Amino acid sequence: MSDKPITEPHWKQDFPIERTEATKISRRDFARFLCLVSGGLAAGSAYVAVKANFFPPEEVKGEHFICKADSVPTGGTRSFTIAGSNIPYILIRLENDSWRAYEQKCTHLSCAVYYKPGSGQIVCPCHEGFFDAMTGEVLAGPPPRSLPALEVVLKGEDVYVKAVSGELTKNESL
Repeated sequence: MSDKPITEPHWKQDFPIERTEATKISRRDFARFLCLVSGGLAAGSAYVAVKANFFPPEEVKGEHFICKADSVPTGGTRSFTIAGSNIPYILIRLENDSWRAYEQKCTHLSCAVYYKPGSGQIVCPCHEGFFDAMTGEVLAGPPPRSLPALEVVLKGEDVYVKAVSGELTKNESL
């Protein structure tokens, strides 16, 4: 036998924790992480709520050119934004050749909505919300209110949108 004492390798002196102990986390560290994540989510939710309630989006003013009428087929759609705004809208040419324009964000959690041709419905795929394509009213699902609408104005072959003037009834043409 050797007279030298057995010493640990140098790397064990630098990293004295066993591998099995390194994967464990203390309850205090877990609680600290949980509080940090929960606090971040609460702060983000508060920001969204304050922004939505105290800083509403600007109203649409004037008429805005969107496209030529023949560029949207019957039963087709066109996504657009208005100059100076970042709100997405959807222009729909219904099968009865009437035109509608709505915000393209679901009123539940702001998921993008789309028009399902032939059904007369605007669909939110996130939580299965359904809106009436003629009125924008909620048909089914979790959305709490109708889709915000714009008034569609046809001038010859040009399609324009403007803010809805007054209360439109279901039978009025947009």
